[in-house]
Amino acid sequence: MRYGVCTWTFGDLPLPAVAETLAGLGSSMDSGRRFDGVELFGDLDLDPAEARETLAAHGLRVFSITPANVDICHPEPAVRDEGIAYYLDLLDFAVEVGAPLVCCHGEVGRIRAVSSYDEEWDLYVEAVHRITQKAAALDLRIAMEILNRYEAHLLVTAAEGRRFLQEVGQPNVGLLLDAYHMNIEEADLPAAVWQTGDQLFLFHVADSNREAVGRGHTNFVALMRALHGIGYDGDVIFECVPAGPDPFTPDKGHGSVEVLEQYLRESLGLVEHYAAVVSGVSVKNCES
Repeated sequence: MRYGVCTWTFGDLPLPAVAETLAGLGSSMDSGRRFDGVELFGDLDLDPAEARETLAAHGLRVFSITPANVDICHPEPAVRDEGIAYYLDLLDFAVEVGAPLVCCHGEVGRIRAVSSYDEEWDLYVEAVHRITQKAAALDLRIAMEILNRYEAHLLVTAAEGRRFLQEVGQPNVGLLLDAYHMNIEEADLPAAVWQTGDQLFLFHVADSNREAVGRGHTNFVALMRALHGIGYDGDVIFECVPAGPDPFTPDKGHGSVEVLEQYLRESLGLVEHYAAVVSGVSVKNCES
């Protein structure tokens, strides 16, 4: 597996500083393992060529793009069209920055329908179908992110996501599962991974409290075993944030970046260790 970090977690820190910070971070296990790349926040004001060069100069690649907070299932056409237009531009940005995968979700923080669940579900399917058609022409894939009920009202479980994929009906769209969100919504986290199978395009990592792996109660051995069992060969993106209020911003005040750096060292060390353990044992004969 390749390991990356979502640049959103660094808040307003400029990309050159983010790249320099990540280049200097290593596994807490003293294995010499470093991060391989990033999930780049989709700020269209960034110069994509400059961003790519900045990251490459620090030995980092762009694995995926995480979007800005726009609404592509709103019943008001003007709001929805603005969101779709952003995604269509984001696809061009992804090509220029060298990202093969673009993440997609509704407006984070809108936890109820403006009109009705069914109407907005249909609008969501229609919008994503349109986005994936352009993505296919650009040889890009789309990963629908499964959030939790406190951040979204559509696509909050893996099962709901799989039904959504069936209705969109495009082979270049899959799911993004996030251990933190799964901790809230899934009755059985490894089962959700097993059931998603080859429709899993990307995996995000943070513990149950969204802090570093090992600081909450999520069973990451079982999750890594499930990823190994389905033959997952995508990237693992770390998206932990320091403790504090407001889930919609990673900046929790003075010292946030320093805390995040420690979280990333710990998380990389443990996930690397768990992946090695799981790859060396029989999947069928292991306990969770």
